[in-house]
Amino acid sequence: MRIRGAVFDVDGTLLDSMRVWDTIGEDYLRSIGYEPKENLKEVFKNMSLSQAALYYQTKYGVTLSVDEIMAGVNAMLEHFYRFEALLKPGAKGLLTRLWESGAKLCVATATDRHLVEAALLRTGVWSFFGEIFTCDEVGHGKDEPHIFETALRFLGTAKSETVVFDDALHAVRTAKKAGFLVAGVYDSHEKAQDEIRRLADIYLEDLTRLDKLRKYLSV
Repeated sequence: MRIRGAVFDVDGTLLDSMRVWDTIGEDYLRSIGYEPKENLKEVFKNMSLSQAALYYQTKYGVTLSVDEIMAGVNAMLEHFYRFEALLKPGAKGLLTRLWESGAKLCVATATDRHLVEAALLRTGVWSFFGEIFTCDEVGHGKDEPHIFETALRFLGTAKSETVVFDDALHAVRTAKKAGFLVAGVYDSHEKAQDEIRRLADIYLEDLTRLDKLRKYLSV
């Protein structure tokens, strides 16, 4: 069986970028002169950005407006993606190999489109992808299959010949349940590696392991 389509996550899969999400809550607060009192990553993990902005106001007494806070956080994120975020080792080689094999590629991500575009353009891999699909634009997170199904319709490939590359357990679980071929990608920020390894059709300790894809790339 040959891979004819591939759907790539970005953060933790193609980009070594999860660290910015670990510290953005504290980093922003310090940038406006306040010292964090708790682990804001845990506090904010189920909040939208606007809810986090309200938390800054109510718990820390930040006098900026919600819109001003959101703009400040987004500016820090944009700087990171535009100037700092790096590809994980082997990412470009993997994309090149898939492209040369004739596979169609697209992105499915929870990160905002403009941030993803900036990072992929700067790192030289944007041209491999036909489209970006974001959870916000699709209206569903990766705990539901909608973004993967939307990507599949764009690619026009058979589901059994389309692989989803992702580092997060919930995304791996969703894609596998929906009938996709799944490549679990190791990232240190995801602790459930044993479960990912069990569920995934392919498990990549790093993106240089093209040997694990060889049988799927034969013409």
